[in-house]
Amino acid sequence: MLKIILAEDHIIVRNGIKMLLESQPNVQVISEAANGLEVLEQIEAGIVPDIVLTDINMPEMDGINLIRELKLKHPQIKTIVLSMLDNEKYVAQAFNEGSNGYLLKNVNEDEMVFALKTVSAGTKYLCAELTQKVLDRYIQTLQSEQNNQQIDLSMREIEVLHLVAEGFTNQEMADKLFLSKRTIEGHRQTLIDKTGSKNTAALIRFAVVNGYLN
Repeated sequence: MLKIILAEDHIIVRNGIKMLLESQPNVQVISEAANGLEVLEQIEAGIVPDIVLTDINMPEMDGINLIRELKLKHPQIKTIVLSMLDNEKYVAQAFNEGSNGYLLKNVNEDEMVFALKTVSAGTKYLCAELTQKVLDRYIQTLQSEQNNQQIDLSMREIEVLHLVAEGFTNQEMADKLFLSKRTIEGHRQTLIDKTGSKNTAALIRFAVVNGYLN
């Protein structure tokens, strides 16, 4: 039997989640709480769950701080966030503090049960909707980098790129490369156009990301 403490400050939402969980044959909600402090008090009083299923936004002690405290004081207890917050900042923060899972409140019953079983078995779990979002962003980043890597720069343009990164002015680059200032300005503009950079800082970032400054 998988023992759960449910931490959620909205009683109607909490009751709905509780009904869903207790409809499962091997899941038992052994206690409920409206905030993180109540969860800690219950555990100290001897109500020890396998998993704490917690919201993030709660009064007195939120879910992130609860996860942190449980990691320090009761590391054997696993935690899963159940929240409406789909921002990757909150997801990363929850996992960094020690959460074992992150679910959005619109997950269906099957996925919630699967997440509980997965976390109980010792594996972290991120709900399918957020996994897809992270994967899409990762693919976009890879495609962007691949497109940048396909840009064909001449040796002279690479020289100018190095000097730009080192902080030389157009006149200083012209003197160093024995070219006119106007020619340097032309190379600099070509680099910005080819790389799709909006300014010098973005151009330098391109050079770093694509290994031109190694």
